[in-house]
Amino acid sequence: MYSEELIDVENGIQSKKIFWEEGIYHHELETVFYRCWLFLTHESLVPEAGDFIVAKMVDDEVIVSRQKDGSIQGFYNYCTHRGNQLCPYEAGNARGFQCNYHGWAFGLDGSLQSVPFKEQAYRKHFDQSKWGLKKVAKIESYNGFIFACADGDAPSLREYLGEMAWYLDAWTNVPGGIEFLGPPARSIMRANWKAPAENFVGDAYHLGWTHASALSVIGGPVGGLVGNDEPPPEGIGLQVTTKHGHGFGCLWDLGPTLMSDTVPEIWQWKQDHTPEIEERLDAWRARTYSGQWNCTLFPNCSFLYGTNAFKLWNPIGPNEIEVFTWAFAEKRMPEDMKKRIHSSVHRTFGPAGTFESDDGDNLEYCTQVNRGQVTRTGVMNAQMGLGEERDDPNLPGLVGDYISEISHRGMYRFYAELLDGATWDDINISGDLWKESLMKATRQDQESV
Repeated sequence: MYSEELIDVENGIQSKKIFWEEGIYHHELETVFYRCWLFLTHESLVPEAGDFIVAKMVDDEVIVSRQKDGSIQGFYNYCTHRGNQLCPYEAGNARGFQCNYHGWAFGLDGSLQSVPFKEQAYRKHFDQSKWGLKKVAKIESYNGFIFACADGDAPSLREYLGEMAWYLDAWTNVPGGIEFLGPPARSIMRANWKAPAENFVGDAYHLGWTHASALSVIGGPVGGLVGNDEPPPEGIGLQVTTKHGHGFGCLWDLGPTLMSDTVPEIWQWKQDHTPEIEERLDAWRARTYSGQWNCTLFPNCSFLYGTNAFKLWNPIGPNEIEVFTWAFAEKRMPEDMKKRIHSSVHRTFGPAGTFESDDGDNLEYCTQVNRGQVTRTGVMNAQMGLGEERDDPNLPGLVGDYISEISHRGMYRFYAELLDGATWDDINISGDLWKESLMKATRQDQESV
């Protein structure tokens, strides 16, 4: 099997080749990015008919547009005549799209509307109805978050999110919904896409070391993490991994700590609205609503809830990515509060943000050192918390302690399934045993007692 030399699921070990080698990257394009659901944008950025965003699905550009009937459609951004880029803008409002090369014009619904002097140029050898824009195979929205998939045989977005949707509802499905605050900041990072994805999926271990300087300035509850002198108190939070590689960690009760100085009233906001989440959902999700999340929705979409930064790591090669960073807030929040959340997000996790700069160095070096012929033959260790995974009766997925790499192992377990599976049927069949494959060390420990 392709993945056997790259991923040791049972022992939590990964080959360093996955962060550098060109052949692996091209295999990922076919088996991971072609088949998985990829984040495009949020519905709040295309609220009116004719509003559009040009988004990325790795190397493919997609026009995401709000239709006259209120639905969302996605079309590949090229003219069907000679393949020129159709829409050169990042966002806007339009009744349709016209190619700069020869003037072919397409409606908002993707249909080919007009061709200059069609009768004289094409005579009878042209069926205009067959030359509309190519649709993305699947495009769906979950609580306003728009995803697309190039594989028509893929499961629905809700099925793909799986257990993760249960957790996401705690904050994405609040009354009034979520709103993205303006266009994304964009930057280039010399890192493999998996490096930031695994950092966000569950790396709580780096907080007190990588971000020591910033946390010491902030002080308060997070100041106690500085220096990694002692492990965080038991029960401070948890890590969760799910069937399709999505994972997150949650620090209980620390919520919007990083926004405390610019948005001090957000603490009271959480306190006021937590009871409503508990009444509508349950006590567990009410607790996550007031917590601080780090999360990756596999493969390349991450966010920090509580810090309110939303990220996309779009690959532009095996060792380089384009990073998109949005700020978000609850739509019902006061406008001035939203503005200050926006400022806080870009101050901390924007391209020049304090915490982003800390992480960026590490993520780039995790990738770039693998250019070495010897270095790339090594392996990486994600064994923290190995054997401590548990099936919690109250929580979907597999659960681990907050300082754990269970979500790393879960992410790479699904990654390995994709590398080897020829179809989604193959992936789903093997995926039925996903918990068993991750809990083998736990069972062995139990049997030895």
